[in-house]
Amino acid sequence: MLTSDQNVLLTQTGPETPMGRLFRRYWFPALLAEELPEADCPPVRVQLLGEKLIAFRDTSGRLGLLDEFCAHRTASLYFGRNEENGLRCAYHGWKYDVEGNLTDMPSEPEDSKFKCRIKQKSYPLVERGGVLWAYMGPAEQMPDLPELEWALLGDGQRFISKRLQETNYLQAMEGGIDSSHVSFAHRFNLDDDPMHSGTAGNEYIKADTRPKFEVAESDGGLLIGARRNANDEEFYWRITQWIMPFYTIIPPFGTHNPMGGHAWVPIDDTTCWAWSWNYHPTRDLREDELEQMRNGDGIHAKYIPGTYRTLANKDNDYLMDREAQKENKTFSGIEGIAAQDFSLQESMGDIADRTKERLGTSDAAIILARRRLLAALDSMENEALPGIDTADQRVRSTSMLLPKDVPFHEGANQAIQVVPGTDFVSI
Repeated sequence: MLTSDQNVLLTQTGPETPMGRLFRRYWFPALLAEELPEADCPPVRVQLLGEKLIAFRDTSGRLGLLDEFCAHRTASLYFGRNEENGLRCAYHGWKYDVEGNLTDMPSEPEDSKFKCRIKQKSYPLVERGGVLWAYMGPAEQMPDLPELEWALLGDGQRFISKRLQETNYLQAMEGGIDSSHVSFAHRFNLDDDPMHSGTAGNEYIKADTRPKFEVAESDGGLLIGARRNANDEEFYWRITQWIMPFYTIIPPFGTHNPMGGHAWVPIDDTTCWAWSWNYHPTRDLREDELEQMRNGDGIHAKYIPGTYRTLANKDNDYLMDREAQKENKTFSGIEGIAAQDFSLQESMGDIADRTKERLGTSDAAIILARRRLLAALDSMENEALPGIDTADQRVRSTSMLLPKDVPFHEGANQAIQVVPGTDFVSI
């Protein structure tokens, strides 16, 4: 378990916190591209790492991410006019370009030099793979744009969603690297879920509910192996990639299904954006697959219309159905793989008190991920951070059978490398 001080250190991500400074060294998802669909469309509020920001796409299509509050009298730029390559405050007309430069100050004399001394805080915002990525760290340390496999594929090969999760990012992310819960939290839905049903891997998971865990450090984070019995000669391995600071790639079920992954981006210390994506490296997603994803199946979720808050949420006890639980239709009485996860993560409170935990052998990945994050805090001024190099990101997860005498990270070495245009390895 963590000490109280360590828990605070890992969970606070505001501008002046150690973890906040660490996260600002990475590019991360800020908005779906569809939220700023065209030039001069309405600006969008976005809060990231405790900072309230405004995002807009200007007349030329350039993207801006600015401090939400005007440098003049701190009115919200959300109410501003997005026009003629700038965002103009509705209060006194001060106008900013995408880099935060003040381009017009109609409330001051025409010959005034005052505007040359004003600059709105701004951050780079770049579109790639259907996502608008933000970088909020020092300009001189800005890394290359992310090269996670799904972000480099054609538009038809991926589906992306995001949802509001009402917890700190850490307990959400820890859920993403916890493979042992699948045998219980999702036990009665593995045959119904389109990403699991009809696969050999699904049968191995149901047959062996006590996986053995092995974890190896990778250049980008961790390689997490969950081992289950398959036959006399082989183990069934589900191998998850955790890429610093908060990305996961889910081991697939069969090559006919798309792969999946997540990111958990802090909004503030008590909420985060849970990003989810499905993708296939060698084909477009089928219409039936897309329809299931749009309907909130698999790792996605149903929304309250017009929002990114989930329809099942803590205010309605996640639409829990005790009869469905009693009849073994769902293990927890909650419908949907995603909701089964986030309901339990949110039940821990806004920020889980990790001083009360009693961790076992199945929690090895969670323990090592925490250690990796804490180690990065100690070394970030002197060493390259894990997960920043694009080579760290060009990896896959896998599920496979391996001989019992073969270490999982050696047996899966080729399967976890991205080779563009090739299928992934999965059973």
